[in-house]
Amino acid sequence: MAKKNRSAPAKGLRGSKAGLALSLGSSALAVIRASKQVRRARSRHDKLSTADAVAGMLPLITSAALILRQLRGRNRENTPETA
Repeated sequence: MAKKNRSAPAKGLRGSKAGLALSLGSSALAVIRASKQVRRARSRHDKLSTADAVAGMLPLITSAALILRQLRGRNRENTPETA
């Protein structure tokens, strides 16, 4: 039985500005959710849960930074050079 590719419909959006903005938005929401988890763990004085929540935030922040870099690169490509 063939495996379905669930990301196939989103393939067209992946390289577009709209797709990158959507990815950035979802990453931002994930960072907000993870920061709430960090605050909750800190309020309970649970060091292990706090460390786990902080470690979970790092890839989210990195992916958001990568998406921002792609968006900025697209903006630089689209703007005409002025000298």
